[in-house]
Amino acid sequence: MRSPDVAALPKTTPVVVPIGALEQHGAHMPLFTDSLLCGEVVRRVSERLKDKVLFAPLLWLGNSHHHMDFCGTLSADPRVYLDTLCGVMENLITHGFRRIVFFNGHGGNIVPGQQAVFETRQRHRDQTDLLLLVATYWRLGSKPTELDGKIKDDRMGHACDLETSMMLRLAPHLVGDYKKIKPVKFGESFDPAGRGWITKEHSPAGHVGDPREATAEKGEKLFKAFTDDAVKFLERVLAWDGSSWNG
Repeated sequence: MRSPDVAALPKTTPVVVPIGALEQHGAHMPLFTDSLLCGEVVRRVSERLKDKVLFAPLLWLGNSHHHMDFCGTLSADPRVYLDTLCGVMENLITHGFRRIVFFNGHGGNIVPGQQAVFETRQRHRDQTDLLLLVATYWRLGSKPTELDGKIKDDRMGHACDLETSMMLRLAPHLVGDYKKIKPVKFGESFDPAGRGWITKEHSPAGHVGDPREATAEKGEKLFKAFTDDAVKFLERVLAWDGSSWNG
């Protein structure tokens, strides 16, 4: 798009900013996993909502300091990342947009994403028609084990059955020998407390979950479900009346 094209859009147009990461994904998955998978969900969503929603390019650098013990990981310092997200929202608000959604594909971005939308809303507390949101695609409703009884992991892990299956559907040439990977249990740690952690203390191998029975067929079911979830969510953003609490 050109600048005049964006300027001509109604300012109630939702702007979706995909956010991913570049970080280690165990011995069998590519560094760019989170960005690739999030990007594919966004691509599918954009085909269905392309005339209603503005999609920004994916922001591939995420908050991945917990993976820095593994070579190849690139990470923005947590506070730098927080400021970056806030800055992107401020840019869009300056251009007049009032419905801004960070569409997230990396677990490490969840907390800074929530903090960024909270802080930015406080700075614009007198603007009553502003909707700032962060949504993580696997948290929008679908239950993996309900989609396919053969799916091993009941939640999103790291280079797990879910991510490996999705990558086998999207780019199988990027997946290594996943059938020999030993599973790593999710564990409960000190739940329900939040814990400061680094990846290697939970999983010296770098992955969490059980990818051994991943398939492209499972991956397609997951992509379809996550895409449907995202479309329904963005339809709620589109339907928002511009002032009410509930969406």
